[in-house]
Amino acid sequence: MSEHVISSKLYYGIWIALMVLTVVTARVAFIDLGPFNTVVALVIATCKALLVVLFFMHVKYASEKLTKLVIVASLFWLLLLLLLSLADYGTRYARHG
Repeated sequence: MSEHVISSKLYYGIWIALMVLTVVTARVAFIDLGPFNTVVALVIATCKALLVVLFFMHVKYASEKLTKLVIVASLFWLLLLLLLSLADYGTRYARHG
């Protein structure tokens, strides 16, 4: 099994991207997007998770099948979270009034 060496510049670049996405998440939390606040927050969180998984966990340099599996699983998980969150949001007021 060959080991891939990643430059420290790339690690710093990814760290900066994660920090920027964290600030964007905090800023978007104060903007009223209606039911899409959760959607936007989860999309940003998924992007951050993909960066961590692909680079810090070295999945990007693993086999193509594993990379595709991680991406598909991440998108499936995001879709599942969105559907469950929006289902709860959509039925929340129907139960109380």
